[in-house]
Amino acid sequence: MTTIWHNATLATMAADAPEQTIADGALVVEGQRLLWAGAASRIPAAMQRAAAAQFDLAGALVTPGLIDAHTHLVYGGTRAGEFELRQQGASYEDVARAGGGIRATVAATRAASEEELHALATERLECLLAEGVTTIEIKSGYGLSLEHERRMLRVARRLGARGDLRVCTTYLGAHALPPEFAGRADDYIEAVCAWLPQLHADGLVDAVDAFCDGIGFSPAQTRRVFEAARAQGLPVKLHAEQLSNQHGAALAAQFGALSCDHLEHLDADGVRALASAGTVAMLLPGAYYFLHETRRPPVAALRAAGVPMGVASDHNPGTSPVLSLLTTLNLSCVLFGLTPWEALAGTTVHAARALGLGASHGVLAAGRQADFVVWDAAHPRDLAYFLGRNACRRRIQGGVERQPGRSPGRDPSTAPPQR
Repeated sequence: MTTIWHNATLATMAADAPEQTIADGALVVEGQRLLWAGAASRIPAAMQRAAAAQFDLAGALVTPGLIDAHTHLVYGGTRAGEFELRQQGASYEDVARAGGGIRATVAATRAASEEELHALATERLECLLAEGVTTIEIKSGYGLSLEHERRMLRVARRLGARGDLRVCTTYLGAHALPPEFAGRADDYIEAVCAWLPQLHADGLVDAVDAFCDGIGFSPAQTRRVFEAARAQGLPVKLHAEQLSNQHGAALAAQFGALSCDHLEHLDADGVRALASAGTVAMLLPGAYYFLHETRRPPVAALRAAGVPMGVASDHNPGTSPVLSLLTTLNLSCVLFGLTPWEALAGTTVHAARALGLGASHGVLAAGRQADFVVWDAAHPRDLAYFLGRNACRRRIQGGVERQPGRSPGRDPSTAPPQR
């Protein structure tokens, strides 16, 4: 079935017009794909004749569906107590070394049933969907055993199976050292690598991640994880240079990483490595804000080197309990110096690339996935400008209108056509 969505202000995010809007724009959708995007006056006559329904968007802004390309959405418990401690002067490292941090969430996640984890993650997910998210990445990393990592990844797959969004799963077994492996980091990395083929055979893994930092894992240990991923034919990404410079970004670039994330301590060599590899620099301003960081990623150097910059919520219970990608747009501009256009590109075209979906998602163009959002806004800059205002009017994923934050969606063909 062919439908036409017209009288829109289009921000296609296409490479030939990355910071331009198209007035009186239109989209032609067939099934789950876009047949055409551009000025309404140029729609081919054959497409006009084939359209079973047309939808007048009354001049509203239309962008690609938002993509949250770095989240830890599946977990048990909260860490509000740690938040209070940090406001009293404790550092993130202090909390982690005292048994809090990631390990506290590991304990709560292991204690929760799969159904409980699914219910908690669903509630969080609804907040993101309500703001126009159509694709999301969900990491494991709070199980830290084969049984519990598998459980987390199964929950993520169940969220994707609901049908109103795309979920990409990332295996983050190398997130922290679980208590049963205390003092045996190399043994734990061996276990992480041994679990990967089993999880991949279960169809649960789209990519592999690791936390390479002073309170995480060393570059040598990270390399072992990446080599295991390569043996399975899986792409890699990396939590890199967040709290110190371990030169993880350069290591990840050697493996053609999809993205390197955080990057507050990235140096010039790391920037060059990312540029050479075509790796996305994933900026996570929520964690920077929440941890009171003062050293921000080298945005100017990344921009000058032509490194694509993604933007994501990094939703997690300890360092970025952010459930608003629109708020993250604002933070990336105010805290990191991105332009509103760069922030939007970071949650569309560059976010798609960071998930290995660059050929199908993140841009409004013929042949791409028909994921788009209709906004109560006049210009893309409005999306990053407001704090606390959700301008999402309609969310279309795979050519089907979805109720923001609810499942299942509604096929737009069931609505009264406008001609």
